[in-house]
Amino acid sequence: MSEKTELLDEIESVLTPKKALNARYFMYVLLSLIFICVVLFPKIYIQQQIYFKSRDIAKLKGEYDTLKEENRLISASVESIRFKNQILDTIF
Repeated sequence: MSEKTELLDEIESVLTPKKALNARYFMYVLLSLIFICVVLFPKIYIQQQIYFKSRDIAKLKGEYDTLKEENRLISASVESIRFKNQILDTIF
């Protein structure tokens, strides 16, 4: 008989619904989520700002390189014109 009661007790423990979540567990979960948000959101914000600044820097660097090359070409052109003027002035 004792085996039957043990078996019934085990079946009853399986069939009975679990205890409902209490307010304390809910508060722990809520505080954990708030802590995670407080830790992660500044990191995400800072990474995003770094990304946008580096993108702006890369754009400005490209423009700088382009202007530097244009300056080199214009300087060569000015030097060529100056050389032609010196030669033409000496001929006439």
